[in-house]
Amino acid sequence: MEPFTTLAGVAAPLPLSNIDTDLIVPAQHAGTVERTGLGRYLFSGLRYREDGSENPDFVLNKPAYHAARILIADDNFGCGSSREHAPWALLDFGIRCVIAPSFTEIFRANCYRNGMLPVALPASEVDALMHFVAETPGAALTVDLVSRTVAIPDGRTFPFRIEPDRRDALLLGLDEVGASLTRTPAIERFERAHWDRRPWLRRRSGGKDPA
Repeated sequence: MEPFTTLAGVAAPLPLSNIDTDLIVPAQHAGTVERTGLGRYLFSGLRYREDGSENPDFVLNKPAYHAARILIADDNFGCGSSREHAPWALLDFGIRCVIAPSFTEIFRANCYRNGMLPVALPASEVDALMHFVAETPGAALTVDLVSRTVAIPDGRTFPFRIEPDRRDALLLGLDEVGASLTRTPAIERFERAHWDRRPWLRRRSGGKDPA
């Protein structure tokens, strides 16, 4: 997984609340177990007309935002089902950070395990960022995970919070398994203490630690 340290890129405003996973990637495209190829279906209900042509009014179809790497939305982003295809589609399109006042916990966890950063900011700060990128099409924001800030070109910065374990895993490019393996010595110490406290289990297994 690619480490996330600092992301500088175009931010696209999507002023909608309660964006659910089915809107992010419709269920009919979520049957795959492949993490690539879903970007073309991202927000397909909004990006495309009934005849399959692009909707020029949708923000990601506008030239200034087509290469967006950051998405700014309203509250309760990622609600609905628990499907992991939602962050897969965002990543495949090129978006690696979503900024919103709130996220559903399952979507948030799915972001972390795929190397995406969900940034929760107060609604007033999200509104300020939304206004800035809407008034300045193509403007780049800088999301710095090291300093835990979002910065815009006019000099304003917006600090955000993130759990230390989540931050460390993203900085190192580790998924949940990789993060667990960094604690191998502690795990092995726990296992040895476990069997030492329960010698009868070792005897039942013929002197070997049960699998």
